[in-house]
Amino acid sequence: MADIDKTDAPVAAKDMTRRQFVTGIGAGGMGLVLGGLLVKGFLLPEEVLAIPASEGYLLVDTKKCAGCDSCMLACSLVHYGRENLALSRIQIRKNPFGKFPDDMEQVQCRQCPYPPCVDACPTGANHADPETGVRMIDPAKCIGCERCVEACPFTPSRVQWNFEDKHAQKCDLCKDTPYWNREGGPGGTQACAAVCPHDAISFT
Repeated sequence: MADIDKTDAPVAAKDMTRRQFVTGIGAGGMGLVLGGLLVKGFLLPEEVLAIPASEGYLLVDTKKCAGCDSCMLACSLVHYGRENLALSRIQIRKNPFGKFPDDMEQVQCRQCPYPPCVDACPTGANHADPETGVRMIDPAKCIGCERCVEACPFTPSRVQWNFEDKHAQKCDLCKDTPYWNREGGPGGTQACAAVCPHDAISFT
């Protein structure tokens, strides 16, 4: 009986399978890329790709701010029903060694035209309100990945982590304030601006 090299056929088969596998993956990858481009850039209507512009944002006059923290207390109160500086969506940073007016910094959301925080959210929790364009977060959809916090181009991040309720949060221009009986959002009233004793905060 002739000797048969049992390794020849299987090796050839394995090589061929590997080649076919690599070729198939390459073709599949290109198909996914092209398919994604078709779906994202051509098949979807143009308005789906665009994020509506916010109808306004907060401005702070740094020379008027006295650092009283009234805005921070009001922010947490109207949103959560409790006064906690750590839950405020506008933050006043103080430097005891700084010189006026650089001894304080007012940190508020800029309502970016192209918001990285909205783009980074995998669940749609961080979104632009379809009516006003205000960038806001739906806590019910937030999974706590904190991608929006990391994506914010500003330091510190204008998106904060709510350590008590375990979700991301950001300034919504008081559009959703369950503990306040005033209409907020663009065209409405913002709690921080309403309570500031020096009129340092304004909506534009």
